[in-house]
This record gives sequence, structure tokens and C-alpha cells, in this order.
Amino acid sequence: MTDPIFLTDLTARQLLTGYRSGDFSPVDATRAVLERIEAVQPLVNAFVRVDAEPALAQAEASAERWRRKEPRGLLDGVPVSVKDIFLQRGSPTLRGSRTVRAEAAWDEDAPAVAGLREHGAVLVGKTTTPEFGWKGVTDSPLNGVTRNPYDLSRTSGGSSGGSAAAVALGAAPLSIGTDGGGSVRIPASFCGIFGLKPTYGRIPLYPSSPFGTLAHAGPMARDAADAALLLDVISGADPRDWSQLAPTAGMSAELARGTEGVRGLRVAYSPSFGGQVAVRPSVASAVRGAVARLAELGAYVEEADPDITDPVEAFHTLWFSGAARLVQSYSREQRALLDPGLREIVAEGERMSALDYLAAVDARMELGRRLGRFHSSYDLLVTPTLPITAFEAGAETPAGAGYRRWTGWTPFTYPFNLTQQPAATVPCGVDEDGLPIGVQIVAARHADTLVMRAAHALYESGTARIPAPAGSPMPAGS
Repeated sequence: MTDPIFLTDLTARQLLTGYRSGDFSPVDATRAVLERIEAVQPLVNAFVRVDAEPALAQAEASAERWRRKEPRGLLDGVPVSVKDIFLQRGSPTLRGSRTVRAEAAWDEDAPAVAGLREHGAVLVGKTTTPEFGWKGVTDSPLNGVTRNPYDLSRTSGGSSGGSAAAVALGAAPLSIGTDGGGSVRIPASFCGIFGLKPTYGRIPLYPSSPFGTLAHAGPMARDAADAALLLDVISGADPRDWSQLAPTAGMSAELARGTEGVRGLRVAYSPSFGGQVAVRPSVASAVRGAVARLAELGAYVEEADPDITDPVEAFHTLWFSGAARLVQSYSREQRALLDPGLREIVAEGERMSALDYLAAVDARMELGRRLGRFHSSYDLLVTPTLPITAFEAGAETPAGAGYRRWTGWTPFTYPFNLTQQPAATVPCGVDEDGLPIGVQIVAARHADTLVMRAAHALYESGTARIPAPAGSPMPAGS
């Protein structure tokens, strides 16, 4: 009899190896994951919906394919969760909002979800999001607060906070999230897992985000190798997204060099964007250690700051106007149901003009030009993912910090949504309270492979090994 807790310890790649050898089946793994979800859901509130019966039916079909030695795709039988922003056939996508009707017809998959089905993944449930993914923490009037696996009094981060908490606790080894200003990287950093925002268009999106071309989809996993496998699946072509890029088929193979994958790369290390960001000492120290490891592995590391003047006003113009457009047709009664913070940014967005919007677009283009020039000298830019670790759950900003909005404590993430560059977060330590710290790796547009190679090297070298959440079956650094 296979121990169900043992199966929730495993990466997607380890599960596939076990299926191939016959040591256990997709049914065994899915049952173990469903048991794990049942155990952790009351504590962290990572899921808005668990599809146990459909998941077990998918696992049975997968097990039969494995018995015939005819797996259907790259993830056949692997349990995966999906952020409740993505359309999923047969499952309501409420987006954390009381304004969305659950009884509507749900008969279409988003491109990434369609890719998961095509490759035989087992869809175990939908994960929490703040309303329409509008902020960097995960709580909503519809679903309540999602908590951090390392400290239940702290936030999981957001907006893909449910996905991050689920992966950290072994409630499926893979999840797909969205990232419009850090929404994959923020919770991945706070919860001690890997998260990637690929180049915009690498993963097709449908329907398009109300926040426009700021919003990316991204894989969330226990390590970079699992995320590469997931990326190969969800980056497949889909005609519903006219802005999509070519699929990444073969990203997993790009990691075959292991720690050698960073040898010779030119790495710029920016600890604080030239003194613009106050970084907590424990965070700065852990990130500095990760950078030192890249140098030990053969990268050419230099402390250098990109030419970035904080673009928060341009980001706010684009973000807030997107929120206003999202609810433009809402009645007064519907607006009263919204998260109060979302109502506030909607009101700001409604006061903005077309000229304000175009000025923000100009600022975005200029930032892209500066980062393009920067990456003509450096293959990678490395920064802290966040200047802080997880703070109190249920708050948009840390108490007493004086920040206007969630963008106040995420200065390292949202600039790269403006420029559409690939960016990943890798765990690199814990602070004095045992809370995870993330290091961010950024490359020029289309250079996703370089980000993944560097991230994988940090995992292979042991740099990403941190303690597991208390009471979690997940082995440290897995």
C-alpha cells in the first residue's frame, strides 16, 4: 500500500517516473492530493472549488493509459490546480467576485486549461484569488482570506495566493496563475515556491485580461524543472489569442546542463534599484547569498542598477483604468458588492483621461527602451523579489508602512509587467521568523530560457533549499 502522504511529497517529474515504473498510479496520487486538500483547506483557504469526482475519473482514465503504456501527453495523470481566473469547462469561474453568476454556462476552457486537458493532467480544483486579481494579496468578499502555509496569521500574497499555498502544502505539485504586477511572483516568494512570469504572449490568454497587456499567465511549482515541464504544456498555440508567441516546446530539455547552465552568463545584481528601495536586512542577505552562488557556478556577476525611475504612476494609470473598464457596465447595486479597495481604484480610473492613458503608454515604452539597452550589456538582472516577507493576512499593505496601495511594497515586480519581460522567483532563504525569501531573475523579452537556466541552477546547487512549512509533508527544497 502506497503511503498517501508520501505521494504528496513528490514533484510532477517524480510522479511521472512512478507511473512509468508502475510503483503507483495516477489514482493513488490523485487520492493522496485530495486527502491533502481536505486536510489543509480549513487552515489556509487555498481552494474555492474541489472537483473530487471528476478528478478521480480523469485519474482512472490516465491510469488505464499508463497500463497500456500509452500516456497521452507530458503531464498524464499529474494533479494540477487552476487559479479561479481561468475558464474551465464544467466549473464556474467566479474570479473572487460576488458579481459573477455561478449558474451561467461554463462550457469553455482557457487556452492553458485546454493544454492541461490535452496532456492528460488531472484537474483537482480552482484556487483562490482576490476579486478579479486586482491586488497583491489574496482575500475577497466572496471567498475570505487565504493564509500563508508558514504562518497562518500572515498573507499568502497574491493575486495567485491560493495556487502558491496549495503547491507549498503538497495540494497538487503544479498550478497555473496569472501575473499582472507580480501576482505569480509575489505569492510564490511569500510561500517559498517557484513562480515564473514568462514573456508576454508566451502563454496564450483568453479571454483577455481587463488589465490588458500587463497580465501574463505563469506556471507555479516546487522547482524550476517542474515549471519548465508545465510551461511546455500551457504555451501551446491557441487561435483565440492573436498576441501569442511561439510555444516553448523543449524548455525542459534546455535545463539539461544543470548548474552549468549559468556558466558565462553576464549577471547584473541590483540590490535596491540604486538605493530607491528599502530592503529588509534579512532579505538583502539571503538574496546576496544567491547571487554569490551564481558567481560560484561560473556567471560573471557585477553590481549594476538598471536605469529605472519608479514607474508606479504609469502602472497605476494603466491598472486603475483597466479596473474602471472592467466594471463600466455595472449597476450601483453590483458596485456595492465589490471589494472596497477595488471600488477605490475604479473611482480613480474613472477620473483618468485618454491623454493620461497615452502618457502612461509613453512612459511604458521609454522604460522598455531603457531595459532593452540594459540587457544589451547583461543577460540577466537579479534583484530581491520583494523587499519584505509576508505580513498580516487580510491587509492590502503592512500595518504602519504608510503605503498607498499594494504597489508600495512590490517595487521589484510590477516594472517588468510594464516591459513584458520574463521574470521568475526562486526561494533563497528564510527570515528571522522562518518566513520565505525570494530572489528574482529577469531577462530580456523572449529570453525565457536564460531565466529558467539560472533558476534551475539555483535549485540544483541547493540554494533554493528552505525548511518546509510546519506540519507540511513537503520535503525542504523539493
